[in-house]
Amino acid sequence: MIDLRSDTVTLPSQAMRDAIAQAELGDDVMGEDPTVNRLEELAAEKMGKEAALLVTSGTMGNLVSLLSHCTRGQDVILGDQCHIFKYEAGGASALGGLAFHTVPTGRFGELALPDIERAIYPADVHYAPPGLICLENSHNRCGGTVLPVDYLRSVRKLADTAGVPVHLDGSRIFNAAVALGCDVRTLTQDVDSVQFCLSKGLSAPVGSLVCGSREFIRRAHRYRKMVGGGMRQAGIIAAAGIVALDAMVERLAEDHQTARRLAEGLAELPGVHIDLETVQTNLVIFSVPTLHANGGSFAEVLGQAGVKIGDIGGERFRAVTHYGVSPEDIDEALQIIRQTWQPAAA
Repeated sequence: MIDLRSDTVTLPSQAMRDAIAQAELGDDVMGEDPTVNRLEELAAEKMGKEAALLVTSGTMGNLVSLLSHCTRGQDVILGDQCHIFKYEAGGASALGGLAFHTVPTGRFGELALPDIERAIYPADVHYAPPGLICLENSHNRCGGTVLPVDYLRSVRKLADTAGVPVHLDGSRIFNAAVALGCDVRTLTQDVDSVQFCLSKGLSAPVGSLVCGSREFIRRAHRYRKMVGGGMRQAGIIAAAGIVALDAMVERLAEDHQTARRLAEGLAELPGVHIDLETVQTNLVIFSVPTLHANGGSFAEVLGQAGVKIGDIGGERFRAVTHYGVSPEDIDEALQIIRQTWQPAAA
């Protein structure tokens, strides 16, 4: 089975397993796990921020970030296709009393500056006051597209004028940095906080980091405890995360190459629609506007034949390349797709 549903299906490397087995441990709730402390220091340094906090997931990382930036009743300005809005169970609204103020997401994951500006309401009792602007880089539902440095700088300027902080959902921020050939700090220097995942392309088994100022992380630490994220001997998680940051970043370029290989092969199939310009990292999103001839969906038929992909709705599908998927696997997947692809008659 070739599993392209997500880069969350990666398995830890042998070096990660060894690090887990040998990790120094302590009680992290008491601040005494030395491996967690090393990971947080490393993450803060890599993101160019003062401090960092280990959390269990990207969803938790984004949640505690929003709660730490905002107070109840404030607007969170974000894209209508972003992960925080689509896939995080409305947590900031349910638990923090925050209002999601969505604006259209552009083709490459950007939010148009005039749309952001219009979403920042003036002081008026009728309006929810602006609390935060959220960006996503790379962008999941846009196909792993990357927000460029100049755009991030423009959002920062607008946010400073309005006095509103900026949070970056950087679950795959290292993919974005590798795609642009830049230091990841270049992509985080213009945001107040950033969350990134260890358990996606970096291949660690679990965990995400939230990074920002020391005061911001102090608040986030309290909210992590509130939502049940305080862990004890969490060094067994952090040990794999340290290996991920030290050894698994540069190899992300391999995933980008295999994604391009897959995308170009899919583009040759009749009835498959794919925007090759959006294939910039390790995600490939495409649409198939017809059912398979046997009445099943493309993902169902393909899974039965030996290739798993994700169905993201609206006749759109997602394939994600990752650690453990080789160019040969992609060639085999494309061969299986060609053999099984029988679109239903119009």
